[in-house]
Amino acid sequence: MTLEPLLSASPTIQIHAFAAMAAFAIGVVQLSRRKGDGPHRMAGYAWVGLMLLIAASSFWIHGINQWHGFSIIHALSLWVIGFTPVAVMLARRGNIRAHKRSMIGLFAGALIIAGVFTFVPGRIMHAALFGQ
Repeated sequence: MTLEPLLSASPTIQIHAFAAMAAFAIGVVQLSRRKGDGPHRMAGYAWVGLMLLIAASSFWIHGINQWHGFSIIHALSLWVIGFTPVAVMLARRGNIRAHKRSMIGLFAGALIIAGVFTFVPGRIMHAALFGQ
């Protein structure tokens, strides 16, 4: 394992990848600890900010060019940008059950499932984890 492929990548890819790693770590903590207290809210807002940064930065990454420089991943980014504020609003309105489902869905879909595809051979994260 070496961070060299990631550290040699463009600043946009570095921001995107390191924000995703931080969001993953915060997400694991959020899902495993007590909910609804001050630390949960503070970490939640940090997580939401990171998710929006990850989604926004993806629009400057065009490694998978399926349609004019964009791919299905960019559709996922639009979903994150649109749905993350809704998930926060659900909590603020007291619909904790829907908030919980929404946040778990965002974590699973945008970080776990999309993250798995970053380890496909030929991608930077594959090179970082497994070498060239």
